[in-house]
Amino acid sequence: MKRYGNLYHKILDLDNIALAHINARKGKSHYIEVQMVNNNPGFYFRQIHEMLKNKTFQNSEYDVFVKSDNGKEREIFKLPYFPDRIIHHCILQVLEPIWVSTLIHDTYSSLKGRGIHMGLRRIKKALCDKPNTEYCLKMDVRKFYPSIDHDILKKVLRQKIKDNDVLWLLDEIIDSTDGVPIGNYISQHFGNIYLSGLDHYIKEDLHCKYYFRYCDDMVILHSDKEHLAHLRIKINAYLKDKLNLQLKSNWQTFPVNKRGIDFLGYKFYHTHILLRKSIATTLKNKMAHIKLNSCMPKSPNTLSSVMSYNGWMKHCNCHNLHKKHIDSIILSIVNINSGGC
Repeated sequence: MKRYGNLYHKILDLDNIALAHINARKGKSHYIEVQMVNNNPGFYFRQIHEMLKNKTFQNSEYDVFVKSDNGKEREIFKLPYFPDRIIHHCILQVLEPIWVSTLIHDTYSSLKGRGIHMGLRRIKKALCDKPNTEYCLKMDVRKFYPSIDHDILKKVLRQKIKDNDVLWLLDEIIDSTDGVPIGNYISQHFGNIYLSGLDHYIKEDLHCKYYFRYCDDMVILHSDKEHLAHLRIKINAYLKDKLNLQLKSNWQTFPVNKRGIDFLGYKFYHTHILLRKSIATTLKNKMAHIKLNSCMPKSPNTLSSVMSYNGWMKHCNCHNLHKKHIDSIILSIVNINSGGC
C-alpha cells in the first residue's frame, strides 16, 4: 500500500488556508467569528500559518450540547470557527483525495459526488436483480463515534500517511476527547477511514455483491436469509477483533418486499421507493406552517426548505404527497411573486 509524505507544507500554505476559510464559512456568514475573519483575513490566515508551522496549535475546548434526533439523544461537540474549523478544512483539502482513494464505491457519508442520491441510485439498480436481493440484513454499530479506539484509528491513518508533522496534527485532534466527537467536520472522515477495512473485508473476503454503508448504517442484500445470518456473525467478530466495536442488538433480517429497506431517508421495495415516514411527517408539518403564512413573502430559508424537499421527493414514488404539499406551496410562491395572494 502506497504511503504519502511531504504533505504538511500543503496544509499550512496560505492559499490553502484562504480556501479553507471560503469552504468553512459556507452557510455561516452570520457567525460573529466568520465576520471577524472576513474583516481581517490576512491577519488570521497568518496566525493559522504560524501556529501550524511552529506546531503550537492546540485543539480548543468543545462546547458540548445534547441534540434530539428522531427520539435519539446525541452529544454534539462544537469547536470555535477560528482556528479549529478552518484548520479542519485545511487538512481535508489535502488529505481527502488520499483517503477517498482507499474507500469502496458503495459508502456515501460526507463524500463529494457520493451523497444520498447516488446511494439511492445504486440500491435501486441492485433491486433490479430481484432473485439475489430477496432478503436484507440491516445493521449499525453500537455507539460508533464515542467507541472509536484512538490507537486503532491512529494505526489506520498511518497506513496511508507517513508525514510525521501531519500525523502530529491529526493526533492532536484525535486526542482532544474520548472517541471521535460528533459535530467535528473531520469526524465523519475519520469514521469512514476507520470502517474502510471492514468494508473491504465484506466486499472482498465475504464476497458480498450488494453491500452499502452510510456512516455506520449497513445494508446487505442476498437471496438466502441463512447466509445473511452467517455474515452477521462474521461481521460482528471482525468489529470486535479488529476495531474494538460491536453491532447494535437491533439488527434485522427480513424480506425486502414485506418490510422495505429503511435507508438513506427512503424506504426501498423492489417495485417502488417511498419517503421515510419521519421525513414525510416533518415535511407535512413544515409545509402546513408555510401555508399558514401563504400571503407573506417567503424568506430564502423557506424557499431553500421547499426546494430541498422537492429534491428529495423527485427520487421516490410520492406523487400524491408531492401534489398536496409541495405543488401548492410552489404555486403560492409564484402568486406572491406576481403580486397575487
